[in-house]
Amino acid sequence: MSEQSPRREFSGLRMGKPFGIPVYVSWTWFIVAAFITWAFERQVSRMLPELDSTAAYAVAFAFAVLLYVSVLLHELAHSVLAKYYGLPVRRITLYLLGGVSEIEKEPPTPAKEFLVAAAGPALSLGLAGLGLAADTYVINGGGIPEVLIWQLWVANLIVGVFNLLPGLPLDGGRMLRAGVWKLTKNPSSGTIVAAWGGRVLAVLLVVFSIATALQGGQVSDTMDLVWPFVLASFIWLGASQSLRVAKIRARIPQVNARALARRAIPVTAETPLSEALRQAAERNAGALVVIGHDGEPLAIVNEAAVQATPEHRRPWVSAGSVAKSLEPTMVLAADLNGEPLIDAMREAPGSEYLLVERGGEIYGVLATADVNRVFAGV
Repeated sequence: MSEQSPRREFSGLRMGKPFGIPVYVSWTWFIVAAFITWAFERQVSRMLPELDSTAAYAVAFAFAVLLYVSVLLHELAHSVLAKYYGLPVRRITLYLLGGVSEIEKEPPTPAKEFLVAAAGPALSLGLAGLGLAADTYVINGGGIPEVLIWQLWVANLIVGVFNLLPGLPLDGGRMLRAGVWKLTKNPSSGTIVAAWGGRVLAVLLVVFSIATALQGGQVSDTMDLVWPFVLASFIWLGASQSLRVAKIRARIPQVNARALARRAIPVTAETPLSEALRQAAERNAGALVVIGHDGEPLAIVNEAAVQATPEHRRPWVSAGSVAKSLEPTMVLAADLNGEPLIDAMREAPGSEYLLVERGGEIYGVLATADVNRVFAGV
């Protein structure tokens, strides 16, 4: 399974950097690898009765590793095409339920969205076809190679077909999203339709699994229910996350630097904090900018640092001591809004930004807290 994922912290093993894309293996992979080895060992023993228990487990583990190599190739298909289209790919992660390609920007057009999404299932189905051909015409004399090839082409067929189901966070959901986006000219509409498609798929997966397992009046195998419920939970949670992201993105056009800016007044670094706050209150300003003797802005007084300073200490604390120096990336154009503004803030995370006019004049200060309030309650 694959999806686009937001930036997040991660711990795991770095396995390499094919095509310049870092590949990590989550610790949860070892859980599913152990389970696959345990479950597949019984089938290996039935298909290859001449093997002892140790050899059967070794073959089962080899299948688990090769299966995740197939998942890695699936994710590389997404990521390499995304990089070809100029979309930054942070990394690929192999984890409990498959793989995740962390593509940090959305494709700019529905056609590119469709192609990036389709690349993974297409490669999985291609591997299934190659495996079937090898199983039929090349390695058909029995033994360990045929058992592994047979399991791998069947597994890739299942992965390819399952990922084509039309619901987020599956690849088929992204393809559906691209189609709705193309028809409506609105990517958010595509996300909402595909996310609800994912929720419907999750419910149908559970209902179908229970109905199948209860045929004959009893549940034949507990695992017949466990994995469908796990997969349904993954799909439901991913679809719900996509809906939340759609709501957030719908509010992005409301993020306007000028509208959200706080009026700022200039003070020197030596000005006592209490006096600087008095001047700000007198002039109905919500921010303080520390300037040099030549009038150039040097720093922004940090709101959190001010609140942490007790009132009785403020006459003895200078404004400069509670200010954060201005880096070039913390100075933004006052006419930024929407996606460009969010991208600029994402490139240089901070609590306050100085807004300037095209001529360099100070317009005000944009507080990250004010931007976050636009998205509050989503």
